[in-house]
Amino acid sequence: MAEQRIFTARDDRFHFDELAGDWWSTETAWFSFSHPERRLGGWLYTLARPNIGTVAGGAWVWDDSAHLPWEVLYSANYTALELPRDQNLDDVTLPTGVSIRVIEPCMSYALGYNDAPRLRAALRFEGVMPPAPLTSTGSTFGRSHHFDQIGRVSGEIVLHGETIPIDCLAVRDRTWGRRREDRPRQAAYVTGVATARHGFLAVTNVEADRNPVAYGFLHRDGRTLPLTQGERRVERDRENGWITRVEIRAHDTEGRTLHALGEPLSRIVINRHTFIDINSLVRWEINGEGGHGEDQDMWPVHRWSRMRRNVRSANGGNA
Repeated sequence: MAEQRIFTARDDRFHFDELAGDWWSTETAWFSFSHPERRLGGWLYTLARPNIGTVAGGAWVWDDSAHLPWEVLYSANYTALELPRDQNLDDVTLPTGVSIRVIEPCMSYALGYNDAPRLRAALRFEGVMPPAPLTSTGSTFGRSHHFDQIGRVSGEIVLHGETIPIDCLAVRDRTWGRRREDRPRQAAYVTGVATARHGFLAVTNVEADRNPVAYGFLHRDGRTLPLTQGERRVERDRENGWITRVEIRAHDTEGRTLHALGEPLSRIVINRHTFIDINSLVRWEINGEGGHGEDQDMWPVHRWSRMRRNVRSANGGNA
C-alpha cells in the first residue's frame, strides 16, 4: 500500500522541485466533462515535462458520429509546446489552449479552453469529495504521486459556433512523477458517477484472461473508501475490437459492494505515443442507480495490433 497523503493548496501547483533532474519527470492535470443526452464527452488534458521545457495535451470532444481523432467533433493533442516558466498550475494559460485557475484549493477550479472559432470552453469544476490518493503501487500509475476526484462540472462550450451547456458529474485526476513514453502496459481506467454521494473509480490490470482491480475507490453516502478486490469484465465488438458492455464487481475496505453495469454511448480512439486509449462515454447502472462515466481501455500499440491480426486470421482474412 502506498503512503496515504493529505493534499493541500501546494498540490494545485507544479511539483517541479520534487521531480529533480530526471528526463522523464512528468506532471499531468486531467478534467473530464460530458453531455450524456447528446452522447457527447470531453477532456481537457495537460502533460508537462519540466526538465525538457515542454507541455503537451489540449482538448477532445466527441459523440457517436465518429471515433477516430481526425474525424471527431474536436481534437487537439499537442506534443511539445514551450512550457511557460512565469506561471504556475494554480493560475495558468497554456499554449495548448487550456487554462486553469484555482477558486478553492483542491476543490474548485475555473477551466477554460480557447481555439476559437472551433472550440471555446468556460467551465467550473466543484469537487463533491476531497481528492482521493493513490493507494497501490501495482496499478499503471506505479509509484507516482496521484489523486482522483469526483466533482460537478458546469458552464458551457462553444463548438463550431454552437453553444452547448454543460452540467454533469465527472472525474479529474492529477499525477506527478516519472513517466516514460515506453512504459505503458495494458490496463483500464474506469469511472462512474450516479449522484454527488455515489460513484466509483476502478483501475485494472490484465492477468491472462482476467482484469483484476489494482486500485480504486467506492464513494457512497459521503464516504470514500479504497477498493480491496474486484474485477472488470467486458464484451467486445468482433469487427472493431472496442467494448460493447462493461461490468465492475468489487468490494471496499469495509466490505461494501460495488456492482456496476455499463453500456458505451460513444467513444474516441486516442493515440498516445506507444499506446492507444479507446475511451468510451458510458451509461452506468451503479448498485441500482443510473449514472455516467468513462471506460479508458488502454493498450500498447503492438499488443492491440497483435490482437486484431489474430481476429482477422481467425475470420479467414489476412493477418
